[in-house]
Amino acid sequence: MAIPLQIRAQAAAAQLVFWLPRPVRRLIAGKPLRLDGQELALDAQLLLRLQKLSGAALVNGSVEQSRVLLEAGQHLVNGKRIEPVTTRDVAVPSGEASLDATLYTPAGLPEPSPLLVFFHGGGWVIGSRATHDNAARYLAKHAGVRVLSVEYRLAPESPFPGPVDDALAAFDYAHAKAADLGADPDRIAVGGDSAGGNLSAVVALEATRRGGPAPAFQLLIYPAVDFTTRRRSRELFGEDLFLTDEAMVWFEGHYAPEGVDKADPRMSPLLASDHSGLPPAYIVTAGFDPLRDEGEAYAEKLRAAGVSVAVSRQADLIHGFLNFAGVGTRFREAIAEMAGALRVGLANRS
Repeated sequence: MAIPLQIRAQAAAAQLVFWLPRPVRRLIAGKPLRLDGQELALDAQLLLRLQKLSGAALVNGSVEQSRVLLEAGQHLVNGKRIEPVTTRDVAVPSGEASLDATLYTPAGLPEPSPLLVFFHGGGWVIGSRATHDNAARYLAKHAGVRVLSVEYRLAPESPFPGPVDDALAAFDYAHAKAADLGADPDRIAVGGDSAGGNLSAVVALEATRRGGPAPAFQLLIYPAVDFTTRRRSRELFGEDLFLTDEAMVWFEGHYAPEGVDKADPRMSPLLASDHSGLPPAYIVTAGFDPLRDEGEAYAEKLRAAGVSVAVSRQADLIHGFLNFAGVGTRFREAIAEMAGALRVGLANRS
């Protein structure tokens, strides 16, 4: 889809701000923000300042309006399309539905290769393959893996457990059709950010418990893992830091309407009775993120169950930074780190 001229101009202007001399960027961003013994990265604070000046928000109006605005706004922060990466459309069966998916293959990658089944973030309500296109490209190229990015069905049209069923079906498809996808069936990971991190954790848990094929690795990027408890980080960082408490309530209301058991491990994997035998995990959290503490609590739960887990707290960043590679070097540094972890995690499974 062609990018409107206005969006291109806004993207160029936003990216130009991040190339200004540091004293000028600091003047625009304001005084350093320090909370909970952490200092927010200048790149993150500058992005938040620009967001506030523009009146943009993660949730804006109706579900449809929020989806449209997120699709349009991606071009402001995602950066130039990462190449050389080829793409192929794939249809993934899920019950009676067919899910759209995109297979990303970095240039020169031999077959069979590791594969990441990727689930985008967006609170199970917004977001798409398009909003996470460059994120998938980045992980494919810099981790040296194929990436299957899945368009699972969204709430409120498909509330819980619809997205869970789709995510599990996508993993099963990737394993069954590994040869067609150019993948090694023994080196298939699941991963995603925020809501996608939740779905990845649930797929790893469900696939392991049922027996049979299970992921070789899980990449959980600031995941939501517990709907039942408000932790300290949600109180500290629930306002003016991209993902707000108000937005989280809005997402939850659409994904888990009245009557849903929020303690169900398919929704809150932290509350599962048994985490033993799960695949190795790399869990990324952001210091200024309402979800920080539950992601790190999940890491502790896995570690206590004997699961190999590494935690990377990006203490100076905010929720959503996977999609901010086009603005500011600090975001790219953090994304490069997780790509490296994915490369190593799947290489160790060979």
